[in-house]
This record gives sequence, C-alpha cells and structure tokens, in this order.
Amino acid sequence: MARDDERTVKPPSLALLASEGRGLLDIAALFAAAPVLATAPRGTPHPIVVLPGLGADDTSTLAIRGFLQRLGYQVHGWGRGRNIRSPDADLSAVAAQVAALHESAGLKVSLIGWSRGGIIAREVARQIPDAVRLVITLGSPFAAPGASNVRTIWRLVTGKKYEPPTPERISRLAQPLPVPSTSIYTRADGVVSWRACLEEAGDQRENIEVITTHVGLGFHAPALWVIADRLAQPLESWKPFRPNALAAPWFPNLRGGKGT
Repeated sequence: MARDDERTVKPPSLALLASEGRGLLDIAALFAAAPVLATAPRGTPHPIVVLPGLGADDTSTLAIRGFLQRLGYQVHGWGRGRNIRSPDADLSAVAAQVAALHESAGLKVSLIGWSRGGIIAREVARQIPDAVRLVITLGSPFAAPGASNVRTIWRLVTGKKYEPPTPERISRLAQPLPVPSTSIYTRADGVVSWRACLEEAGDQRENIEVITTHVGLGFHAPALWVIADRLAQPLESWKPFRPNALAAPWFPNLRGGKGT
C-alpha cells in the first residue's frame, strides 16, 4: 500500500480522542486471554528493549514486558522516566543502551516502541542497524508525525508549546528501515492518524491492523500475539504475519491472507 502524502493525512477527530478510554477495557480482556497467550510462539531468547509513548514511563509497558519475560526473553524498559523530552534528546542514550546489550549478550536486540517510543526505536535501528534484530511499533506515526493530537497532549503533560518536526525530519522518519519492521495500528486511534503509522510496501516491512484504541494497544491480546510471533521468527527466514482462520477476524487488513 502506498503511503499517503504527509500533507494529506489529517489528525484523528476530537470525538475519537475522547473515546480513547475504551482501550482500558483491553486490560480486563487481557486476563481472559491469558490461557491463549500462554501458547504464543517462542523464539530464541535474546534482549528486547520496550519504549513507552509520549508522557508515559516504563510502568505503561508492564503488560508487554511481563508477557515477553514469560516467553523467555531478556526484556528491558528504557529506564529514562517519562517520555517528555524531544525524541532526539533520548536517541543517543537509547542507542548506547542497545549497543551495550548487544555487546554483553552477543545477540542482536529487538526493539518495541509504543507511539512516540516507536519513532525513537526506529531511529535507533537506523543509527546502529548491526545491533538491532527487528523493530515493532504500536501506533507510531513515523510516516506523518504531524497527523496527530500530540499538540493537545503535549501541552497537558509538559505545559509547553509543541514544536512540530521539520520537513527534513519528517522525510527521514518516513524512510524504510535497514532491519525487519512491523507496524501495528488501529483505525480507531484517537491520538495519531492510523494512516501515519503505515509502512511502505516492501521486503521485510508490514502493517498489521488490530481492533482497539491507541491507549489499548499495549494491553490488546491480538497485538501481543503479533509481537510474540514476530519475535519468534528465525533471523534468516522472515515472512509476513498471517493469522490462522480462527484468529483472522481480529486482524481486519489480513483477512483472506492479504495485508497492506
């Protein structure tokens, strides 16, 4: 699927933003789905770093990290408090963390980023690709970062005026990564435009739609299943995610075996 031009992608409506609280229902559903998630694919144990979204800290990614720890991975938060600085302010520190994990484990590191955390994860992979195994993003508007309600949220969490990214930065963020990448998104996202989360079609790149809200992405059982499936793949044999017939209804853009 071709990506929309940055100027044509609009932020989600305020009505969608106001309905984001529905995503908290995914927390209760996650407990109900625990027996199924216990059967999720398991891959080679290796380090994973999970990065939180705008205004959030490592507490927000507890469900993702706990799930992956139970699958046998060495999972790390980003350890930098709330994600309220400009993305570039944290980039060098996260890259250093990933490089150190790569060196100490002797294995490439997988990166998972929720929203703004996904943009940072992608830039780390671009900076040190030899240390990164793959990148998975959850509701990350890397293709059109201005197409969001971040201005409103930024003022609420920092009290400061939001400075939009420059055209040069937007162009860089949208470029494909040198490592396998999976973008998980939802059309009901009230924080960022779902179109802004789409990868360009290409080798080792994919977009996977789930049915939740932006807030719910980190607790949504189908999204966690996708994460587990992607992490379980052998490095040398990457293939796009394809749900079985029973799971297909949870992945609207993959019904019938086709993706974006």
